Amino acid sequence: MRNSAVHAVRRGVVCAVSCAALSAALPAASAVTPQPGEAARLPFAPRYEAVQHGGIVRAANAAAKGTTGAETVNDGTAIRYVDVDSDPNTYNSSQAELRVPAGAKVSWARLYWGGNLLAGEQKPAKDNGRVLIAEPGGRYKALLADTTTGHRTADGADAFQASADVTALVRSAQPGMWTVAQVNVAMGRSAVGGWGGWTLVAAYEKADEPLRRLAVWDGFETLGPKSGELSIPLALGTDRIPQDADGRLGLIAYDGDRGTSGDYLAVETGAAKSVTRSELSDSANSADDVMNSSITDSGTSRMERLPAHQNTLGYDSDVFDLRGALRNGADRFHIRLGSRKDAVWLGALFLQADVKRADARR
Repeated sequence: MRNSAVHAVRRGVVCAVSCAALSAALPAASAVTPQPGEAARLPFAPRYEAVQHGGIVRAANAAAKGTTGAETVNDGTAIRYVDVDSDPNTYNSSQAELRVPAGAKVSWARLYWGGNLLAGEQKPAKDNGRVLIAEPGGRYKALLADTTTGHRTADGADAFQASADVTALVRSAQPGMWTVAQVNVAMGRSAVGGWGGWTLVAAYEKADEPLRRLAVWDGFETLGPKSGELSIPLALGTDRIPQDADGRLGLIAYDGDRGTSGDYLAVETGAAKSVTRSELSDSANSADDVMNSSITDSGTSRMERLPAHQNTLGYDSDVFDLRGALRNGADRFHIRLGSRKDAVWLGALFLQADVKRADARR
C-alpha cells in the first residue's frame, strides 16, 4: 500500500491544551503559547488530504435545543442548552459515537465547534476558542483552538467556528461515545434563532478497504443571496474516480433553517471531456433545502447520539451518498454550494471517494 498523505497546516499555531488533568494523549500547552486570533472570513482551503486504503468517519451533536420540543424552525425560537453530563460545572454538553472500524488506524482527527453568540443573551467572544472534550470513558480535557477562529457579526447573528487537532487523543481512545461541553453559544430568543454544535472528523487507514481519496476543507464563509456560489475544486492528479465508485461528502454548517428553501449542495464530475452536475439530496435533505437543521448519514440517523433530536435547530452535520454522482467516474471533481434565500454559515466539508491509480503497478 502506498500512502500519499499530506497534512496541510495553515492559519494557526501548534495545538494548545490547558488543563491540570489533561491526559497524556494531548500534550500540555506551554504557558507562553499564544492563542490564535479571529477573522471575520476564512476562505475555504484544504486541511487534510490523503490517498490511502481507508475512509472518513465523524461524530456530531448539537449544543442547543428548543424550549418546547415542538419547534420546526430555529428563527424566533427560544433556545436552551443541551446538558447530558452530571457535571454541575458545565452549562452545555452532548454526546455522539465515533465509529472507527475495528483494526483501523486513525491517521488524522479534528474537532470543529461553533454557533451563535447572540440570542436572548450575548456570550463573550473570548471563550470561542475553548471547549471541553472527553473520550469514551475518559474525563474532560480542556482544548484550545489551534488555528484562526472564524467570527463574524452579520445578518442578525454573531456567529463563530473554532477547531483543533485531536489526532493523538482519537488514536488512543477506546470505541464509544464522545462528549463535548462548553460550546460558547447563547441561549434565549432572536429573530434569526440560536444555534450551535460540534463535529469530530477522523480519517483512518485500513488495509482491507478500497483505495480512496480523502479530503477535508475548512474555513468560515457566509452563503446567501448576496454572497454568490462557493466553488471548491479537488485536484485528482493522476488518480481517477472509476465508474460506479463509492463516495461520501459531508458538510458542517450553521443557521440552516428547516423549511426555508434555496440552499443547495452540488458536485460536478468530469469524464471523457464532459461535465455532469448532480444536486445532492436524500430522504432527510431535499435538493433545495440541504442545510435544514439535521445530523444524518445518507438520509438516516445512524449515529448514536445523546440527545438524539432529529431537528437540531440551526446546526447541520450531514453526509451525502455520492454513488449516483460518480456512476460515470471522474477525472475532475468540483463542489458547489449556495443559498438563494437565507444566510448560512459554512464551516467544513469532508470527502471520501474510491480512486484508481493511473499506473496500477504502483
